Amino acid sequence: MAENDTNDRPSPEALLEEANRERRGRLTIFLGAAPGVGKTYAMLEDAQARRREGVEVVVGIVETHGRKDTETQLEGLEILPRRRIVHRGRAFHEMDLDAILARRPRLVLVDELAHTNIPGSRHVKRWQDVEEIRDAGIDVCSTLNVQHLESLNDVVERITGVRVRETLPDGVLQKADEIALIDLPPQELIKRLREGKVYVPDQARRAVDHFFSTGTLTALREMALRQAAERVDAQMLRYMRAHAISGPWPTRERILVCIGDGPQAMRLVRTTKRAAERRDVPWVVLYVETHRHQSLAEEDKDSIAQALRLAEQLGGETAVVQAERVAEEILAFARARNVSQIIVGRAHPKRWFRALHSSVTADLLARNEDFDTLVVAGEDERPPRGLDTRPIPAAVDGLAYAMATLTVAAATALGLVMDIWLPLPNISVAYLVGVLLVAIRHGLAPSIYASVLSFLTFNFLFTEPKYTFAISDVQNILTVFFFLVAAVITSNLAARVRSQVEATRLGARRTANLYDFNRRISAAVGLDDVLWAVVHHVASTMNGRSLVLLPRDGRLEVVAGYPPEDTLDEKSMAAARWSWGNGKPAGRGSTTLPAADWLFLPLRTGRNAAGALPMGILGVQLQDGQALLSPEQGRLLDTLADQAAVAIERTALVADIEAARVAAETERLRAALLSSLSHDLRTPLVSILGAASSLHSYGDTLKPAERQDLAQTIQEEAERLNRFVQNLLDMTRIGSGTLRPRSDWVDLADIVGAALGRARRMLGDRPVSVDLEAGLPLLRLDPVLIEQVFFNLIDNVCKHSPEGRPVTIRARRRDDTVLVEVCDQGPGIPEADRERIFDMFYRVEAGDAQAAGTGLGLAICRGIVAAHGGTITAGAGHDGTGTCITVTLPVPAEPEIGGLDQDRGLQAEG
Repeated sequence: MAENDTNDRPSPEALLEEANRERRGRLTIFLGAAPGVGKTYAMLEDAQARRREGVEVVVGIVETHGRKDTETQLEGLEILPRRRIVHRGRAFHEMDLDAILARRPRLVLVDELAHTNIPGSRHVKRWQDVEEIRDAGIDVCSTLNVQHLESLNDVVERITGVRVRETLPDGVLQKADEIALIDLPPQELIKRLREGKVYVPDQARRAVDHFFSTGTLTALREMALRQAAERVDAQMLRYMRAHAISGPWPTRERILVCIGDGPQAMRLVRTTKRAAERRDVPWVVLYVETHRHQSLAEEDKDSIAQALRLAEQLGGETAVVQAERVAEEILAFARARNVSQIIVGRAHPKRWFRALHSSVTADLLARNEDFDTLVVAGEDERPPRGLDTRPIPAAVDGLAYAMATLTVAAATALGLVMDIWLPLPNISVAYLVGVLLVAIRHGLAPSIYASVLSFLTFNFLFTEPKYTFAISDVQNILTVFFFLVAAVITSNLAARVRSQVEATRLGARRTANLYDFNRRISAAVGLDDVLWAVVHHVASTMNGRSLVLLPRDGRLEVVAGYPPEDTLDEKSMAAARWSWGNGKPAGRGSTTLPAADWLFLPLRTGRNAAGALPMGILGVQLQDGQALLSPEQGRLLDTLADQAAVAIERTALVADIEAARVAAETERLRAALLSSLSHDLRTPLVSILGAASSLHSYGDTLKPAERQDLAQTIQEEAERLNRFVQNLLDMTRIGSGTLRPRSDWVDLADIVGAALGRARRMLGDRPVSVDLEAGLPLLRLDPVLIEQVFFNLIDNVCKHSPEGRPVTIRARRRDDTVLVEVCDQGPGIPEADRERIFDMFYRVEAGDAQAAGTGLGLAICRGIVAAHGGTITAGAGHDGTGTCITVTLPVPAEPEIGGLDQDRGLQAEG
């Protein structure tokens, strides 16, 4: 009863999946076989009905394609404006994702789910926009044609002769909450096409001749119906798991075939494939792994691996589960997968085994009341064997038996002591404990040996007559017999427990292995780190060698290996190329180029489009000449390959994002440069042309003072233009890395004085205060470049502080640096902008009364100061008013030159 109650409880995984689905918005997909079947019209019709029910409906994007009946269905619905994106000089209008998230309606309509967004959008595909909308808890209705599914892309191309470029992963359709199939017979669709209800007349005629033929539409219609049926079947299975419905619900046929070790497994797989193909139903191959699996002969393990691999090649699904009660596990699996028929093979055990044990087939038939069961006849003939290939459980088989002998000897010694005070039956407990220890430590065979040896020793030393194997007392005969039975049963149970513990440890090691692998590749920063983590972990896990090949200029190259490997022989390289070109395993242990020494697996993720080449190849070479992977090794290697592909793809995405960021920054700088050129070149040129034109036309009639003003204007604007060109040249030198300071011993006071002299006209009536601390050391600087730094700082002060406000220049020594401050009493710089003002072309927003800058001056200052090993920062003025820009310059390590005037302080007011 308790077991039944447990089985009636919903699966925790199913409940968790259902809870996650409830937190997200629901996705309803209107699926059609081809354009024009009425998907968008049906979606809008459903939206209008829900709007009348009081649901808040918003149109994110709907393409009517000029169809009047579709446009009519939009009436009364709120339509969000589209976002304008300029790409390659053309304006495009895409769905405004941010507007939808800000609006947060109950339901949003998003047409054409497989659409590819214009570059510059947040996501590459529209279905990714929909996923973000659903994450915000907003329901979505969308439309999709069956030819846009990735798994059908190549099939559609063969049928229609048209390569569909816009695809989406099948998982998007499989994870949808609802699918509404919009079906239309081919003749009706062709009629609509000719009436101009799908395309304009010229396009319609071409479409009927090519894509919209009766045969093509019939094939597409069948694919759409199949996808809808499979989706409904998956939805029913999810409902059954969530509500703990054991099933089966025979709404659709599904065949389950159960295989064991031996050649019969291959025959079972082929038989099931033929049966499934005749009835056109899905089929699953199941192998139940018990504690006996580890003690199977290697050829039996290989036969299981070959059968599972054959099933995958024939299009079947495979599953491997661990359990001890095989028949119960088969029935539980069949109920969970809603199977309609179970196929098993007929076992042919020995007569003595059949008398003591029931076969799995017999046990299954006795327990099964829900499923049709087909027992495949045929002798389970095994080829004659040479030596037994079962693995030796201990390091050396003889060591295990030696330890068993020593354990029995120790139990005998204890029994001799117990014989003094205790009756005969109690002495057998010592031997039972010894047998149990041997079974736990060394497995079944040594424990059986210990049982027999204990039986003989117990009989020889403790039963009358002693020191013979004869038994005189009938009661002692029963005691010795039951002791032997108990010893054998105890050893068998203990060995089984040991096997189960080993299986549990193996599962734990596998989980820890995958966790460690994920941790390593997650911590890896660049592609090289990821590749090294992958090959090192795969090699150590598979106890062999590993390498990764990636395409370089259209050719596969070995990019990482452990142990280090950079070349492959011709056979192995041919297998790697075939695996890359076909997206399937190749090489040793596979069915393609098995003569190669390596096994190659394609690295592919869900983002790879159907028919696209894998991103790379993972190669594995097993040690000791092992040709085939066990089912467990195969599953583990497939998992590692999937995780490696995701990690490599992650690094590629990071590189793409960085490249996009650099491209965007380059575009921003280009736009800023063009803006600066248009303003800072045009403005002084206009002033120069205007003043020169006035002098040329009216020079004789102008007063001397007016002519002087015009000449001064020409000079000032020419100097301004010269400074702009010089800034561009300096910025180019800094950006290209060709700026090399020509350092010399200089006095800071001389440089500050020269900069103030150049800026005298620019300063106007602003009072200047210069305060240089006495005793400042000589500095190793490029006098021309550092003078340019201070000139640019003074120029920046003049542009951003009002006339008549004082300007202060201070210099102080702090440890091994000299700090120079240039302060004004202007409006100041917001704290958020104090770091960004040193970026190229960045300008703090200011009023119209203030002169505009190019955004290059402070960037040049930072480049020059950094070339001298210094720093430059911006902060608030000392009294909280204005801005102070601080230049930090290093004091040279060389001793100061003696005899110099130590009083180089300069106090000046200007």
